[in-house]
Amino acid sequence: MNSFSKKLATMLLATAVSAGTLPFAALNAQAAAPLTSQEIQRAVNELTQLRVLQGYPDHSMGVQQPVTRAELAKMVVLTFGLEGKTDHLPSFDDVKKDAWYSDFAARVVGQDIFQADEGRFDPQRTVTAAELEQIIAKALKRDMKSVQYWMERVSTTNGPLSRGEAAYLLNTAHQAIPSATAAITDIRPLNAITLIVTFDAPLTAEDEAFATAKEQFAFSDGLALTNMPRLKTGSLSTYIVPTSPQKPGTLYTLTYKGKQAGTFAGQGTKLNMTEARQVTNDTFELESLKTAGVTDYGYVISAYSAGRGANAFVLDENNAADGRTYQIISSMQARQVTITPEGGQPIVAKYVPFTQSTDGKQEPKFRLPEGETLKPGVRYTVTSEWAEIANPNFVAEEIAPLQLSEAEAVSDTSITVTLTADPGDELFSGRSVELTSPDGETLLATYKYSSRKGATGVFDLQQNGTLKAGTTYTVTPVGDWAGNSQVELAV
Repeated sequence: MNSFSKKLATMLLATAVSAGTLPFAALNAQAAAPLTSQEIQRAVNELTQLRVLQGYPDHSMGVQQPVTRAELAKMVVLTFGLEGKTDHLPSFDDVKKDAWYSDFAARVVGQDIFQADEGRFDPQRTVTAAELEQIIAKALKRDMKSVQYWMERVSTTNGPLSRGEAAYLLNTAHQAIPSATAAITDIRPLNAITLIVTFDAPLTAEDEAFATAKEQFAFSDGLALTNMPRLKTGSLSTYIVPTSPQKPGTLYTLTYKGKQAGTFAGQGTKLNMTEARQVTNDTFELESLKTAGVTDYGYVISAYSAGRGANAFVLDENNAADGRTYQIISSMQARQVTITPEGGQPIVAKYVPFTQSTDGKQEPKFRLPEGETLKPGVRYTVTSEWAEIANPNFVAEEIAPLQLSEAEAVSDTSITVTLTADPGDELFSGRSVELTSPDGETLLATYKYSSRKGATGVFDLQQNGTLKAGTTYTVTPVGDWAGNSQVELAV
């Protein structure tokens, strides 16, 4: 049932509250509290100024009344600027062409934001919170978990949503519309390789892209962006920004799109990793645990929330959830650590791409330089300028590599390679195979990141190579990652 009484509706309309934008901090701080009359009125004022919301002939806003699909269609089109975004404008059996909401209904259905079954729009049907959740996610092109987080304070569940509640949620979503003119409002160093940066609006997809972002984020004193900024799940416009290791105490200046955005002191806090473990004869991993208050950024960013299932969650502006404050491991791209054999010289090992949080585990992999292997029986110690490893030592063992068992062509430029067993992680990452034809011609194929399904991964031919029909190739691993195994590939 609707949670607002007539008395509250009267109070809303009588209360004069200045228009203003509700900050994300306020959203988080009151996440479990029901909406107040002031917040509803503020949202109504905002949407009225934007000409999204209009009153009834009696000059009331009807904030208590259930919102209808016809009313919501208009509010959604105007909130997200959907006018003229599609040429496909369907008609409906139950909507007259001269109805005031006809064009709005056609636009939201034409853009697959509303559903219309069997040619009917049902303009006077009321809307539930669950339905609005889907509508906002589609219109904003935002992850469902973020929208659900914004809706936690709406007490209506399966009953009709009120116009006041709809106004509050749409006003929140309006603040989450990406902008090409977004400007930085706050910079906070989180740990030795991570910043938390808040903008006055979310970035566009173009501005988030790493190739663009690394030009737009300019730091002083040699600090650099190491991967694209990622929007936090549940946030309006706060980003996890990975950097090269910061020098503790150094005062850095950040310039964004040519304008000075602010300064911050370099953070020396290291990430708490549990232990270092050998994985293969040339690869080891660093484990961290969510139960110890450390989370990989992949579980708390909007872009990945849908794919992480039950592992995805929302951190508030203090990076807390369920009473625990978390450290965040930002992108491992371009990271490296030092591994030193007992009595030997330090070796720099580089991060293996796409291995930092796979199969529900937080265990980024690091690999020795090409041609080097861990020596069985030797004790190794792993150190890092960005990680504090509780158990940094392990004694290397001889680990029998998985063997190639099958190869198949999937196109003239790609093949699949299957191992004798599922490696259980992205251990294909960074690996290559060589294809040799009977006449001695060779082709190189490299693993396609994140393509593994069980024991099988996709490998793409390099240097514009193509498979020749009618040829049988011998496929062998480049290096020792699959031992001396080989398989035949008939094209």
